Amino acid sequence: MSVRGLLDALVRSPAPRPTRDGWWCLGAALGLGFAAMNTGNNLLYLMTSLLLALVIVSGILSEQSRRRLRLGAIVPEELYAGRPALLAARLENCKRWLPSHSLTLETGGPRLYVARLAAGETRLLTWEATLPRRGRRRLPGVRITTRFPFGLFLKSSRLLLDHEVVVFPAVEPLDAAARQRLAAGGARPVHRRGRGHELYNLREYRAGDDRHLIHWRSSAKTGALMVRELEAETTLDTRIVLRGDGADDARRLEAALSEAASLAAHLVGTGAAVELVGPGLHVQAGRGRAHLRRLLTALALYEPAPGTRPPHVPARPGFGEIEVALG
Repeated sequence: MSVRGLLDALVRSPAPRPTRDGWWCLGAALGLGFAAMNTGNNLLYLMTSLLLALVIVSGILSEQSRRRLRLGAIVPEELYAGRPALLAARLENCKRWLPSHSLTLETGGPRLYVARLAAGETRLLTWEATLPRRGRRRLPGVRITTRFPFGLFLKSSRLLLDHEVVVFPAVEPLDAAARQRLAAGGARPVHRRGRGHELYNLREYRAGDDRHLIHWRSSAKTGALMVRELEAETTLDTRIVLRGDGADDARRLEAALSEAASLAAHLVGTGAAVELVGPGLHVQAGRGRAHLRRLLTALALYEPAPGTRPPHVPARPGFGEIEVALG
């Protein structure tokens, strides 16, 4: 980049802030300038010129170091309220020849320092951040700052990486009382094949089956290799019903949504089908990690609306029901 381009960039970019050493430098230049004008001493004029040149060179080099940097966010798929999350960013120097020096990423928490980033180099930086509340939130912005080369001025970029994300309610392990409520919900055990200990079925051997599962007695009777299919651990298909709207007590609402999220995470983890019904809210029954994300997203985006009633959903055969009071 030419010197003229750098000067134009200095005009367009945010104004640098003098550091403590920078204020001393400017004060010395100002004092020497007044002394030079009063005395006409050429040596004082020379020293004033040197200090002012130092300031100009510092501004040009710091702008050159900060320019043409690309910052890309790496955000985890799941963010939970009140739980530290590991965030990451790729910092890339897009300049062809010139390196960048003394870069600091201000993340709103820990500061990340990069001493030198060569031309074309990419550096992966990670830090922890905690978002205290559920819902649609913006990540804490990141600024790139530099004091290069002399530490006289602090040059900063505009706010970067202020991405919008969905923060799920806090998910906690179920205590004994919650497990008892779950067991008393009236759900029936679901028997299906999977990884368990009980016998589910016998069938003929297929290529790739575990040889340890061959049932030799049945194989001898039938004249063909028979393998055991095992029954998955008992699961409880459940409908979670949210009662009330939570408009009167915000703290109780957040606690109830966290309880519902914890129940959903526990049930889905056991392989159960889970359905969610609440005021202005209905998530069809499903299983698996993707379905859990749908449940948590619905809970994260829930907003209380006074007078809203749960939709009428017919009871599902074999499903238990557990109620969570929103307040």
